[in-house]
Amino acid sequence: MSRTRLEAPRGTRDVLPDEHRLRDHVVATAASVFARHGFGHITTPTFEHTEVFQRGVGASTDIVRKEMYTFE
Repeated sequence: MSRTRLEAPRGTRDVLPDEHRLRDHVVATAASVFARHGFGHITTPTFEHTEVFQRGVGASTDIVRKEMYTFE
């Protein structure tokens, strides 16, 4: 049986444990500094409606036509 090779979508990559340890440390340090100054954490959507970008940069730009995934 042949195995399908799964690759990350173009423009993305996997972040492995060693790199995550460094990222987690940087994020925790920044969060601590921000909290001391009265800022809190927010989480924004991972994805947006295509129309948000079409209005912002134009429907016919390379960003919308070539660099985005659109789900219908």
